[in-house]
Amino acid sequence: MKTVHVKIDPVSLAGLPKGRVDKARLDATSERDIILQTAADNAEAMQDTAKFTRRVRMRLGLSQLEFSQRIDVSLETIRNWEQGKRRPTGAAKALLKVLDKAPEAALSALG
Repeated sequence: MKTVHVKIDPVSLAGLPKGRVDKARLDATSERDIILQTAADNAEAMQDTAKFTRRVRMRLGLSQLEFSQRIDVSLETIRNWEQGKRRPTGAAKALLKVLDKAPEAALSALG
């Protein structure tokens, strides 16, 4: 992915790059459409997190129960993560990333 840096002058919008915006479609978008799209985006993000959690556990070759015991998280929490009902945050999210990138080191550190 290419990163483009743009300097914006808040007084003049002339420095902004021209985008591909369908103004008619944008004007026709209602608040309800925005709310529905936001809900759909959030549901998709939850499913992505669920797939990631499941993939990490399966790569380790652990059942949900074994995984929950190894990382000291309740079985119910693991199930909720994998079903997309909840998502890991903070330290749990960081731990999953470490388990994904360096599983042996993470598991040995956990004891």
